Amino acid sequence: MRLRKINEKALSTVVTTLIILVVSVLLAGVVTMYAINITSTRTQQEDLRLSKQEVWYNVTGSYGYAAFTIDNVGGRDVVIDKIQVRGVEAGWSTVAYLRLSSSVSGSLICPNGSYSSSLPAANFTYVSGTKGDFSTASNDIPLHSGDTLVIYIKNPDSISANDIGTTVGITVFTENAQYYVECNVKAAENV
Repeated sequence: MRLRKINEKALSTVVTTLIILVVSVLLAGVVTMYAINITSTRTQQEDLRLSKQEVWYNVTGSYGYAAFTIDNVGGRDVVIDKIQVRGVEAGWSTVAYLRLSSSVSGSLICPNGSYSSSLPAANFTYVSGTKGDFSTASNDIPLHSGDTLVIYIKNPDSISANDIGTTVGITVFTENAQYYVECNVKAAENV
């Protein structure tokens, strides 16, 4: 029996292996990009806007307040885990908040001498001509999408009379992010 000798040309093993690897990597890349695109378009993002920030210190009464608003403009509800003023965490017992369904239009007002020993509470004027019933926080504060929180912090630990005129930072922490704003410490007016 005679074997017939065939002269056929074929790709080498190295070239064949490279082609298989390149094709598999490209396919994996396409599948990954598709999965990221589907996932990112379906998830709603967290987005908070801190504004109206104020920090006051009353030298004659020896008390201070920090105040600001948080607008949840993202597509999902968030939980405020922690608030810091100049890097020092504010205890929940010193935080008063008011939940609103729309943004605050005016500037926040410093609490007068009648609030020097307590937090703002019922019927507190927080913007000129606008009153609200504030609650004292006891734990993390939930904030629904589209809502606004007005926050007052009584006697932030890191603020004193020597800070009047200096810039301090306010940081709000959620599970996924932290939000930071700065403002100058003002002298509180005696009323």
